[in-house]
Amino acid sequence: MSTTQTQTETKKSKQKLAIIDTDIHERVLYKDLLPYLDNPWRHYIENCGWIQEKHLPYVQPTVAGVDRADAVPPNGGLPGTDLKFMQEQLLDDIGHEFGILTGALDPSPSSMHGWPEMATALASAYNDWQIENWLEKDERLYGSIQIAAQEVESAVKEIERVGNHPKMVQVLLPIDDIMWGDPQYHPIFEAAERHNLMIGMHHNEPPSYYGKWPRYFIEWHTLIPTAHIMMITNLVFNGVFEKYPNLKCMMIEGGFTHVPHIMRKMDQQYKDLRHEVPWLKRKPSQVIKENFCFTTQPVEELSKKEFMQLLDQLGSEDIISFSTDYPHWDYDSPYRALPNLDKELSKKIFSENARNFYPKLPKKEGGEQ
Repeated sequence: MSTTQTQTETKKSKQKLAIIDTDIHERVLYKDLLPYLDNPWRHYIENCGWIQEKHLPYVQPTVAGVDRADAVPPNGGLPGTDLKFMQEQLLDDIGHEFGILTGALDPSPSSMHGWPEMATALASAYNDWQIENWLEKDERLYGSIQIAAQEVESAVKEIERVGNHPKMVQVLLPIDDIMWGDPQYHPIFEAAERHNLMIGMHHNEPPSYYGKWPRYFIEWHTLIPTAHIMMITNLVFNGVFEKYPNLKCMMIEGGFTHVPHIMRKMDQQYKDLRHEVPWLKRKPSQVIKENFCFTTQPVEELSKKEFMQLLDQLGSEDIISFSTDYPHWDYDSPYRALPNLDKELSKKIFSENARNFYPKLPKKEGGEQ
């Protein structure tokens, strides 16, 4: 749902909301990373014109590309590059309690094909840049650790390097052509669990049709949940959460309406084929309810009745967390994205589910929820 605020919104919509936003995209430019890069990596960007590969051109749904047209900062820069403007337009205007930064470096270091040393250097530089320029300048913002998982040992070292930072709450992994449940990547999950970090999964490339990409962006955008379904299935059946029971995974920017279906389908397959995955001791639906959370964006237009029916099928009110996806063009306004829910349920989705999901987020004084 594209729900950018407009001047026609109701008086109620102008009231401040205490939101924990689980998907905010700050954007970095290569020039911003140069102070955090050593040579030869800095040299390749500064003097050789090196840029990361990008497989599929973005469509241009607005004058700002994939972003809200009104998110262009006053200096004319790219949306998401100006902290002050983001504070005014998003954090202050709505009244965010906290926001989780999920970055915008395309492709992510883990998605770079070839040259893993450069990917590792970029991930490390990004983390230092994010800490200094965002996390340390606004107490409401918390971060996601970028890694280059092509070389698992280097990825683990990066988690060890910045994982104890009090404002880093998760390790960010792209949903693309890497199936993270493969045991070769398990040391990443072990390191995350050791540092009290969760995993954030965000789609990075379009879902494929049996190895082929969709012809049009409308196909890609429609089928994003299928990429999330593939990753959930892979993680659960490969026993990641049996091996690391304290680890949890936030599925970002895929919505949640597909989850009841995949829970039921996986439970049925587990009933018939559990001999193939003897390490899995819980029903897949139980693993999902205990170890996953799902951001709301991009949420379909649902009536309250439809929304409550979905919650009933999920069997939980605790695994959905609100996200805006700011500053993207399909941004979801907290005033318009969801139906008029009961107060306690609204509080859970807008803030408390995320607070409970991320152990590094401050709890309310006196244990108040």
